[in-house]
Amino acid sequence: MFFLYILWSRSTNKFYIGQTKDLNRRLIYHNSGYNKSSKAGGNWELVYAENFNTHNEAVKREKELKRKKSRDYIQRLVKNRERPE
Repeated sequence: MFFLYILWSRSTNKFYIGQTKDLNRRLIYHNSGYNKSSKAGGNWELVYAENFNTHNEAVKREKELKRKKSRDYIQRLVKNRERPE
């Protein structure tokens, strides 16, 4: 099983979108400061996740969300915990 995930940083009020096979390990990785893209966020919280059967599906969904570049869309997604129209 693979996951698309969205993290949120309270200190920077920013979201981070990624995909992984192990959500817990990935969250620890982001909070440890090893990832250059999320290092400045500090304490990241997992606020949303979708599961997929294949890595390709998770990557496709990650790219879809990143292409939108819409904070409003991400906030609605997180708030509703389902895909908005």
